[in-house]
This record gives sequence, C-alpha cells and structure tokens, in this order.
Amino acid sequence: MPYRAAICLLLLSAFSAAQPVIDTSHSPHANLRGFPVKSVTLEQGFWTQRRAVNVETSIPTMLQLLEEHGIVDNFRRLSGRKSVARKGPLYTDSDLYKWLEAVAFVLQSEERPELRRQAANIIDDIVAAQEPSGYLNTYYQDERKDLRFTEMNRGHELYCLGHLLQAAIAWQRATGDRKLLGAGIRFVDYLVANFGPDKRPLLAGHPEIELALTELYRVTGNKNYLTLAGYILTGDGERLNLTPRDLTYMFSGKPFTTRTHLEGHAVRAMYACSGATDYYMETGDPTYKKTLDTLWEDMTRRKMYLTGGVGSRASGEAFGEPYELPNQLAYTESCAAIAIAFWNWRMLQATADARYTDIFERALYNGANSGVSISGTLYCYRNPLEMTGDPSDKIRNPWYDTTCCPPNIQRILASLPGYLYGESDEGLYVHLYHANQFDWRGTKVTQRTKYPWEGAVEITVDPPSPREFTLFVRVPDWSAATTITVDGEAVTAVPGAYVPIRRTWKKGDTVKLNLDMTPRLIAANPRVRDDVGKAAVMRGPLVYCMEGLDQGGIDLADIGLSSFNDFRKEWRPNLLGGVMVLKHLGAQAVKTSAGDALYHPLQKRATRRADIVLIPYYTFANREPTPMQVWIPYE
Repeated sequence: MPYRAAICLLLLSAFSAAQPVIDTSHSPHANLRGFPVKSVTLEQGFWTQRRAVNVETSIPTMLQLLEEHGIVDNFRRLSGRKSVARKGPLYTDSDLYKWLEAVAFVLQSEERPELRRQAANIIDDIVAAQEPSGYLNTYYQDERKDLRFTEMNRGHELYCLGHLLQAAIAWQRATGDRKLLGAGIRFVDYLVANFGPDKRPLLAGHPEIELALTELYRVTGNKNYLTLAGYILTGDGERLNLTPRDLTYMFSGKPFTTRTHLEGHAVRAMYACSGATDYYMETGDPTYKKTLDTLWEDMTRRKMYLTGGVGSRASGEAFGEPYELPNQLAYTESCAAIAIAFWNWRMLQATADARYTDIFERALYNGANSGVSISGTLYCYRNPLEMTGDPSDKIRNPWYDTTCCPPNIQRILASLPGYLYGESDEGLYVHLYHANQFDWRGTKVTQRTKYPWEGAVEITVDPPSPREFTLFVRVPDWSAATTITVDGEAVTAVPGAYVPIRRTWKKGDTVKLNLDMTPRLIAANPRVRDDVGKAAVMRGPLVYCMEGLDQGGIDLADIGLSSFNDFRKEWRPNLLGGVMVLKHLGAQAVKTSAGDALYHPLQKRATRRADIVLIPYYTFANREPTPMQVWIPYE
C-alpha cells in the first residue's frame, strides 16, 4: 500500500457513522452542517413506506439483476475468480458502486446482517480486481488496457471512480471497514502522481468525480484531493483538442466559471454544479459562487419542469432552449431530478437559504420519487408529464442496460433521514417535515405530522436542561397562509424562508406549524408553448396529474379545469399505496357539429360540468396502461 494511502487510512481509525451525508462541519464557506443518517428515526409516515420497500424489495432485487447481467462478474473475471466475458456498457461499474452506497446508508439506519454480508463480499471482489498501480475499471483493464484515458470525452473512468469513492466513504461511515476506501484512495493517488497541469491532461467526460474528491478531502484532510477537484473543474479540454460540441454535451472540459447557462447533458450539468458547490464551500472562490447563482437562475426560471425535473430533450438527454419544456416528449431522467436535489442540498449548506430547500423538496417528492414504482421493482428512466396510454410505451421497467437511475433512487431513499435537519452556530434548522425522533447534542426533538397529506406539524423540544438557541422553522414558498405558535404564542410566518425562533427552550416546549394545504392552480410562463391555456394542480409539495382510469370513461382530451377552485380531498388507503386524491368539478367538452374534423371554424368550446379525479404525479403508471397528463386545459 502506498505510504500516503496508509497514512490516510490511519487518520480514519477513529471514524464512526457519526457523519452526515456530506460533511461540511469544517468547510470554511458553508453556513450549515448536516447530521448523520442514524441520528434521525423516521416514524410512520409518507417516506417510511417508500423506504421499507426500498430496503426489503428494491435493493435485494437490484442485486439479483446486477448478478444476472454480469455486472459483479465483471470484477471477478479480472481477479481470476470467474472466467467470463465482460458484459454491459463501459459505465456499469458505477451502477454497482451506487448500489453499495445505498446499502451503506441503510446500515447507517439499521442492522441488516445479510445485506451487510452480501455487500462485504462484493467489496472483496472489487478490491481483488484492482491493479497494483491503483487503477480500477473493469472496462479499461485487461484487453482494453491500452485505451485507458484516451477516450475521456466518453469513457466514464472518473465518473465510475467518483461513485466508488462515494460508496467507500458511506460504507466506512456505516461499518468502520476501510477496505473499499483504501482502494479508492490508491486510485486517486495514482491520478495525483500522473495527471495535472504539468503532467498528462485529465478530463471528467461525465462529471461526478468533483464532488467525490471534495468529500474525500473532507474525510482525509489531504489537500491534493481538493486540488485535483479544482483542476478538473477548471477543465483541460484545450490540451485534449475537444470539439465545442463535446464541451457543450459533457458540461466539462472548459473552466466551470466561464459557464453562463445550462446546456448539454442534464445529469452531467447537475453533477458539475454539485461538485462546483462543494469546491466553493472549501475555497470560497467568489467566481464559483457567481457562476452557480447564474446557472441556478437559468434553471429555475427557464429550464426546470414543475415536477423538479430537467432535461427536456431525448437527443443527448439534454437541456433545451429556454422555455423548451414539452410534456409528452419530456425526457426528465430520474437521475437528473436526483442530481437537482444533490445540487440544491449543497447550495443550502453553503447559504442557509430556504429557496434551495424548496427546490430540493420539489425534486424529491415528484421528479425523483416518480422514478420507482409503488412495488419497488419497476423504474422510470424518463418521467414525462403526459402519456397517451399506449401499452407499447413501457415507461416503468425492471432493468435498463444503462442502469444508472435505479440504484441512484435507492441511495437517496436510504439516506433520506440525513436531510431532515441541519445546524449552524446559532441553532437548529428544520428542513423537511415527517414524523420522527431526533437527538441533537442531548436535546430530543420530536415531529408529529401526517405531512405531506396534512399541513399540521407539531415539533416538541426536550433539552436535558433549559438551553438557549434558535430553532429555524422552514415555511415553504407555496404556503401562503401559515400559522406558527410556540406554546400558544403566535410567531410571524414568512413564506419561502426559515423563521428564527430564539428563546431558552425547556422540556416539552412545542412549536405548532400549520401549513396552507389548499390546492393551487399553477400557470406556466406563456413562452412554454405546451402549457398555453392550461393549468397544473399542486397541493403542498406534491404535483398532481390525471390518469384516464379515474375519469369514468371521459377522454382526457375532453376534460378541463373550471375557474372554481372547489377541490375536495379524499384519502384512499387502498389506492396506490395510500394517497390523497383530489376531486374537482371541472368541465367536459360537448361534441359539436364539427365532430372529429381535423380542422373547423373557430368557435367557443361548449362544456358541461363533470367530476374529475387527480392523483399525485409520483404514482403515475403504476396500474394498467392509461393516458396521463399534468397540464390540463383551463376553462
């Protein structure tokens, strides 16, 4: 083992699972710090059901599929443990690493001996495949050895390494086992020794390594890893003679701080922004912050779907032009929504600004959550906002040759408790609402709520002795009429902000928060051509949609929302895992003399009242094939 790697592992000997998802506790330009996954115990509620399916069904069945498709054997063949051909695209290593990271986060919440044993065995297979130099990539070893670092615009070598590092850090935090982390450090040390400004050029064709290297720096204190992240963010595309098209598609290869708008592959862009935010929190470079702010405004004002998804074009899985947000053709890859959550979480740590929590929550509940079925065995790669119901459009599938989305969803669900709270020097931040028990430096915090189905949240604070600090309570931007009381005393609520409540807290002090869960009709900017004359419905953080199955035989094309905001909620425990549906007295088009003519003279559309039913968007396509749409004509 190289000397540097041995020293790094020695420094980690006292490490424990008492680390957050990303550790900004010593980041000089972060305003917030997170909490370990294990510090929060989720009680019965919205996410407990999804997380139970994740650990009991999704993660085990995904391992079976990874084995069946030869992804694990790709490592075993290199160590001589199996004599098989390599299978799958060149980036399959990353899928196994993400699966391992999901397992690690599960183990940070609970004991799962069999899952731990399976993961430990796979880690042994991975480490056995590593070359003495430190290089580790099943595609570019053995017969393709001469191609390594010659196809950096497409090769995914650093992308796979980034996921290896993230899995290794999460695994070490969960178990104390440093075997996988040692392998990751050996590979990074190989890069440090051979690549850089005065050495060979290095490029992240698919960004991901940047955020992983920064977290590795936080773990080890080795400044070389942060320097390498900065070098990759600066880009070395000129020395590699990359084309402008390559630089656009990859969202890497030229200095990150020269970016003025989001373009190219959506997931790559979001990972690049995540890594740049991590780098900013360590360096404080103002040009990074300025660029991040510019790109965030471009995304949220011109290129993000209502569901928190991005990437409107199937070609290149890419961003389109401003306001190019088609519904039926929307690509909106699940990984892109998850990457939006990652980026906004990091922006939140950097700034303590609630607008980033709002976007994180929107992407989490809608664009990411829709990526896995209620059963936990079927996955969406793309997440459109409109479907025809054609049975041939199998939007949910158990397996994709590009298997990036399923384990990505699994790891964010497994790590979810680590996103509920944060802290600063002033006190405690409540980011997300869910029934839970939380221990903050000896102070117990309890949330009681049925959020997001209901808006009432009760937060009880139990310090061991009276203690003065500020409790920052988030009021989402969508909650127009919010009430907050502390032991019966009213506190002014501001939408889209953290409300600071400073006092000496005593055992049993209770904050009662009532969020405005009135269903809202949402209009799009008129430049979004697909949504002209239409509206969407949101309730709390959830986007709603219509599916044809629920409309009593009425064609979705004949349904419109009425101007009367008369939505009635109805809890259906046996529908789609238990959901709050919305009933609305809308409008049904009456057939005119034009009949089914393709074109006809303009005339006012005659309508009659009709009951329509809306379900949460994340549950779409969980039953038989049926038309679906989010944006509905508005009468």
